[in-house]
Amino acid sequence: MLRARAGAILLLLVGFMGGVGWSLLRPGAGVATRSGQRPAAAGALNELEQATVELFHRAAPSVVFITSLSLRRDAFRFDVTQIPRGNGSGFVWDTQGHVVTNFHVIQGADAARVTLSDQSTWDAKLVGAAPEKDLAVLRIEAPAERLQAIPIGTANELQVGQDVFAIGNPFGLDHTLTTGVVSALGREIASAAGVPIRDVIQTDAAINPGNSGGPLLDSSGRLIGVNTAIVSPSGAYAGIGFAIPVDTVQWVVPDLIQHGRVMRPTLGVRLATDQVARQLGVRGALILEVADGGGAARAGLQPTRRDHGARCPAGRLRRRPAAATRATRGGRDGALDGGARRAVARGRGGAAGVGVIIPSP
Repeated sequence: MLRARAGAILLLLVGFMGGVGWSLLRPGAGVATRSGQRPAAAGALNELEQATVELFHRAAPSVVFITSLSLRRDAFRFDVTQIPRGNGSGFVWDTQGHVVTNFHVIQGADAARVTLSDQSTWDAKLVGAAPEKDLAVLRIEAPAERLQAIPIGTANELQVGQDVFAIGNPFGLDHTLTTGVVSALGREIASAAGVPIRDVIQTDAAINPGNSGGPLLDSSGRLIGVNTAIVSPSGAYAGIGFAIPVDTVQWVVPDLIQHGRVMRPTLGVRLATDQVARQLGVRGALILEVADGGGAARAGLQPTRRDHGARCPAGRLRRRPAAATRATRGGRDGALDGGARRAVARGRGGAAGVGVIIPSP
């Protein structure tokens, strides 16, 4: 009798569990809400969302994943193998196979591989590097039809608060999009060579390890910077990221492709950005620093200085007499030449003010 009751209870339990399982597995199960209503159909993307989606689809094929490699030799068989040592991002510069990334992404590597958006992987050769600008150019032998060069923009017209978009491979997660704004302009960071990189873009778009070398884009999908560094106590994103401005990239990369290093001649001055000069009402090139012993120093140019009230006396510019500003040596003009009048602005009381190179009309 007890055995029969136990068998009946067992059959009831099996039937109950089977019914519950079927109700969970049947089509449409589990989609009802607590109120008994089904979720509404997904609506159309709003205008801003649609623009972001389209930007990503246009730009993503230009972004690449870079793996840096080290060579290891087997102690017993003397075989050489390639060991991944790090990864980063980059972007296609042209259809000749040139890829731009940060120098620190490939620094110390024995070899590198580039993975395109179609997931094809190519061995890369180092074409040139500029540690002082944290930029490097690689080249892959991929056919032109697989390469989509990134559109180039400008950083001169950037404004704080403007939308920006970063695409890269944080933590090895390829083609990740993050968004933010331009947080500040004209920042300065240290390069791998110990030389400061100036006029850097600060952004709050998430930049994590693996994003280095990837593009920072404006709302039109144009390159405005190369993501390069973050400020973080933990090593992960903390809301402050930096990108090398595209205007620097545009003159460094051609030199790296042609010469393997930067060959740019200099006057021995550091100039303010056009935006800063416009804010101060200065017509011409505003000199911030003059290198000791350089051509500009020999020509008598002086840098911008602030007065005792910590103000830049740009509104009170007056040129010194030509005889006082003209640098001559043996009857010839000094290092600066070619239609530029040498002028040094002075504040009140004869204190040195803003140094400006004013183009001849």
